[in-house]
Amino acid sequence: MREIIEEAWENRAQLAESKTQDAIREVIEHLDKGKVRVAERSGDKWEVNEWVKKAVVMYFPIQKMETIEVGPLEFHDKMKLKSNYADLGVRVVPHAVARYGAYLAKGVIMMPSYVNIGAYVDSGTMVDTWATVGSCAQVGKNVHLSGGVGLGGVLEPLQAAPVIVEDGVFVGSRCVIVEGAHIGKEAVLGANVVITKSTKIIDVSGSKPCEYRGYVPPRKVVIPGSYSKEFNAGNYSVPCALIIGERKPSTDLKTSLNDALREYDVAV
Repeated sequence: MREIIEEAWENRAQLAESKTQDAIREVIEHLDKGKVRVAERSGDKWEVNEWVKKAVVMYFPIQKMETIEVGPLEFHDKMKLKSNYADLGVRVVPHAVARYGAYLAKGVIMMPSYVNIGAYVDSGTMVDTWATVGSCAQVGKNVHLSGGVGLGGVLEPLQAAPVIVEDGVFVGSRCVIVEGAHIGKEAVLGANVVITKSTKIIDVSGSKPCEYRGYVPPRKVVIPGSYSKEFNAGNYSVPCALIIGERKPSTDLKTSLNDALREYDVAV
């Protein structure tokens, strides 16, 4: 499949061939079942499978628009919706929507929310009300995406890494994580934290500040913050994220993740 996908990417005329279309559709089916992933851990690093992203991008032009009716609801799209939730062991509350080509593991709970094609959501994860898991985002086990959380999607450029949220992470209400930002295992993000590739993430828990970009280390507790920056027009506050501490053993996985924030008097 990979060879066919790579050849078609270089020569789009091959998209008209049934062999190419079959290969692309097979990749999407494998994504839907979790047999392949857009990104996966390799040792201590995450590697992007660019050829899989290429298949997702080329899936759209080979699909035809069609009307999908779900009771009184109507959609008009190129892609069908995910189905067979009971067999998958996934709880889906109306009006939650997941697109075909997104993987939802057993035990996932979707409140009224949205999961896009290429995304991977592992077991025991809660996708809370109006949370969005963008295309190709990778979400680990036992993650809580609180109400209104936005995980950005990414298809192009192909070498761009997707958003990665590792196991046991708690993401507070209205957080935004985009541009391939990476949230380490069991980290805790307070409400309204915004993490982009260029966002300053400043650890202020020690005697001296320590700065990260696009990455929150494991088990860190993060809140919104700001720092002063000089512009031509004057000095202004610029948003950042502040690491104010680390999850304590008392707030481990056996305890409510909300407690990790309350220990620091942080809004959930």
